[in-house]
Amino acid sequence: MKSLRYYIDANWVEPKAVEVHETYNPSTGDSLATVPYARKDQVEDAIVSANRAFESWSNLAMTTRVKYLFAMQRAMERHADELAQANSENHGKTLAESQGDIQRAIENVECAIGVGYTLAKGDNQDQIASSIDEMMVKEPLGVFGIISPFNFPIMIPFWFIPYALVLGDTVVVKPSEITPVPMQRVVEIFHDEVGLPPGVLNMIHGGKDVVESIISHDLVRGVAFVGSTPVAKLVYRVAGEYGKRALVNGGAKNSIVVMPDAHIPNAISSIVSSFFGNAGQRCLAGSNLVTVGKVHHEAVQKFVTAASALKVGHALDKGTEMGPVVTAPAKQKIMEAIEEGAREGGELVLDGRHARVPDHPNGFYLNPTIMDNLSKDMRIVKQEIFGPVAGVIQVDDLDSAIDFVNSNTNYGNMASIFTSSGGAAREFRRRVDAGNIGINIGVAAPAANFPFGGRRDSFFGVLHAQIDTVDFFTDKKVIISKW
Repeated sequence: MKSLRYYIDANWVEPKAVEVHETYNPSTGDSLATVPYARKDQVEDAIVSANRAFESWSNLAMTTRVKYLFAMQRAMERHADELAQANSENHGKTLAESQGDIQRAIENVECAIGVGYTLAKGDNQDQIASSIDEMMVKEPLGVFGIISPFNFPIMIPFWFIPYALVLGDTVVVKPSEITPVPMQRVVEIFHDEVGLPPGVLNMIHGGKDVVESIISHDLVRGVAFVGSTPVAKLVYRVAGEYGKRALVNGGAKNSIVVMPDAHIPNAISSIVSSFFGNAGQRCLAGSNLVTVGKVHHEAVQKFVTAASALKVGHALDKGTEMGPVVTAPAKQKIMEAIEEGAREGGELVLDGRHARVPDHPNGFYLNPTIMDNLSKDMRIVKQEIFGPVAGVIQVDDLDSAIDFVNSNTNYGNMASIFTSSGGAAREFRRRVDAGNIGINIGVAAPAANFPFGGRRDSFFGVLHAQIDTVDFFTDKKVIISKW
């Protein structure tokens, strides 16, 4: 069985771990590799390496750093199919979904290349006062930790890595301990084909102790984190205690509102994709379907019919439309949430707990689940499930729908509305308290040159992922001169 290694100072380092875990192929239930959790001394080695590289890397000409990013982009494009396969094998999402993830990661590299020539610039004004000129420059800060979640093993690290590097910072990346194999392969490709200077990009593996070691280290200037809200709150608190910059994305409980004037046949494919794409394991997944007025029966009927037709199977099999969930414990937790919802009085109009994939009986499979006739006080309507489970709530009007979105949970990642009314859409986008708004869009995923929004318990900090990181990874220096 393959054992993962650390990447420190441009060298592959054998772990000296005491704690070792396994990572799996969810489609088969087989172990893919062992994951050694880094000891504190090897975390120290990675951070010191990054700090040692910072001075020379930050003093390179911007055009030189951009050339490295061009090389990263070309390498990822050459290996896109291989990376997508590794992504699907370790996570369980379909190959088509993984291909989309890799493309999004590449788009962030492309965007960061543009940042090097545009947003990284400062500003100046001559004669701000008599014989006095003033200018502002954006300077890199040093070493940053990048801590990523299991559900997008490659895409989410690339919300941060290319921006940090092009701006002159160095990084220590800790992939999710659940799905670390895809990012390991990215770093292998970069080592062989990009040739970043030693210490600019480092990678270690581990869990909570490794995260705390990164955040608390004196040489680390900040941390970018994506994960569940309980852990996000902890990361944000610890970063604050140590005076570190923190960009922290948490969980979600997203609502999709369907108005009576929505064209259901056109909307249903987007709605199904929102709830069951990635097996519901994404922070932009639909979770609560909010039907307004008389549209309820038609919407639920067509939703159930379309979801029932999804082909569930091995992530790499042709024709698979939904793969397994990521681990056996994740599957068990999702099933328990479904059972609790049924005990609360929810009507299981589609029960996905008895999924069977004959060729892969040990895979972590669930079918789509839809639970109707829920009320806003039920726990299943409030808690983040992170699986292929949809709850349906009926309300009387748009005002009630907006009130539900804003008050039923304290999450604020995404909300979408399906309607043919421009007025309703405008009311929704202006009044809903969420960072990403979809109008006739099931998954409101921002492009790389826009920030990845989030509010309330879905986000902690000031600056967001993707393009916002220009100001996260730099600080402004103002120079006032008189000659």
